[in-house]
Amino acid sequence: MKIYENFSLKTYHTFGIEVNARYFIEITSMADLHQFLNHPFYKGLPKLILGEGSNVLFSQHFEGVVIKLSLKGINIVKEDADNVWMKAAAGEIWHDFVLHCIARDFAGVENLSLIPGTVGAAPMQNIGAYGVELADSFDSLTALRLSDHKICIFDHNDCQFGYRESIFKKSYKDQFIILSVMFKLNKKPTFRVEYGAIQQTLAEMDIKELKIQHVSQAVIHIRQQKLPDPKKIGNAGSFFKNPILSPIDFKNIFATNPEMPYFLDQSGYYKVPAAWFIEKCGWKGHRSGDTGVHAHHALVLVNYGNSSGSDIKNLAEKIQESVKIKFSIELIPEVNIF
Repeated sequence: MKIYENFSLKTYHTFGIEVNARYFIEITSMADLHQFLNHPFYKGLPKLILGEGSNVLFSQHFEGVVIKLSLKGINIVKEDADNVWMKAAAGEIWHDFVLHCIARDFAGVENLSLIPGTVGAAPMQNIGAYGVELADSFDSLTALRLSDHKICIFDHNDCQFGYRESIFKKSYKDQFIILSVMFKLNKKPTFRVEYGAIQQTLAEMDIKELKIQHVSQAVIHIRQQKLPDPKKIGNAGSFFKNPILSPIDFKNIFATNPEMPYFLDQSGYYKVPAAWFIEKCGWKGHRSGDTGVHAHHALVLVNYGNSSGSDIKNLAEKIQESVKIKFSIELIPEVNIF
């Protein structure tokens, strides 16, 4: 076990901002994790669990310990005629896990292809895309409680999943380290292709017999066309959540903006793309120095090279203020800001 001091996090988060952690450790085994957590020097320090750093913005140096969780392993726990229960360690790359499932014809996560991050971070955010959320295939997870190092099992109800939310972002924030996640996957797929441009992309692919591999390929194609590669331009993907509007709020805005895109959910509420609000306020393609809003997707804030975290945070706050003034809508960051 090696702990680094004043460690640069620039290559450990997708915004690529030059920021340091007071201490940094990479955990590759449970033995290392227990050894670190039992070390008296680090017990009282703030701790941040880092996966791929694809959903964080550092606006300042982190005056604590950043724990890079790199636990690995994927295995089938049980199966029956219709389903398979697959367990993945928290440090597995999410997209690699998706491809692992698709290669074995296990359905349920194909719409979540190419989402950056790790398996352990996925339930915290209840990641989602193209009409599917992690919660749809989630069975349970194993986590370590930091206060007493007890291993706890959380089922679906325990996690209190919501739109880009879970109990680990609310009342249990910073209290647990997720170690592994169990998924209940389907041997007989139910295709979800009605959201976004999936149907159009599949039509262009001229698919004769639809398979989960085709859905994944379509999603990957769409994401690569819409979103900038963080290896080329620093970003964390979608910076804000899509607002969920009540019927009254939706009606008030739609009356003067009939072109507004929306998705009506089962509860009768309307999900409207945050990118639409941001673009209507004139931010799409905005750039000030090395800080900006991507020219092809208004929901993506970018670091063109030497932006600081505080610069990006300030831009996000200006965007929020302008949307609030113009539409009386509060944009909520999807990205975790430190």
